[in-house]
Amino acid sequence: MDERWMRIALDEAKLALAEGELPVGCAIVRDGELLAAAHNARERTNDPTAHAEIVAIRRATEALGSWRLESCELYVTLEPCPMCAGAISQARLSRLVYGARDPQYGCAGSVYRIPEDPAFNHFCRSDGGVLADECQALLREFFDRRRSLDGAREERP
Repeated sequence: MDERWMRIALDEAKLALAEGELPVGCAIVRDGELLAAAHNARERTNDPTAHAEIVAIRRATEALGSWRLESCELYVTLEPCPMCAGAISQARLSRLVYGARDPQYGCAGSVYRIPEDPAFNHFCRSDGGVLADECQALLREFFDRRRSLDGAREERP
């Protein structure tokens, strides 16, 4: 079942890639029903908080009419950063599933483990590596394109 929901997150990440955004997608599910899906929108909105997880959490809370997402699971293609991991904890999600690890900023196991930190009043189980190769491939494509564009700009007289 995790792969089904991660594929929806991957579809969102592909939309982000097409828009020139860092290709991260997210889906929030409750009782086998999709509540919200989103992708990164920082460039389009000029909003540094418009990460896929934050946008999806906002949509899910609107759909439910409550900020408490206690019986919901969040699927995201890249391990959450500190801001998003904190929002996941604050929204009281019951489970986090991510695809690719983020060894530089990942706060669901790589650098730190915010959703599972016993110092906070809410515990959110984290599981990583679901469709990790596909999630990583989108990120690699994004950065390859950026390097290619940067190289083309440097070669111009």
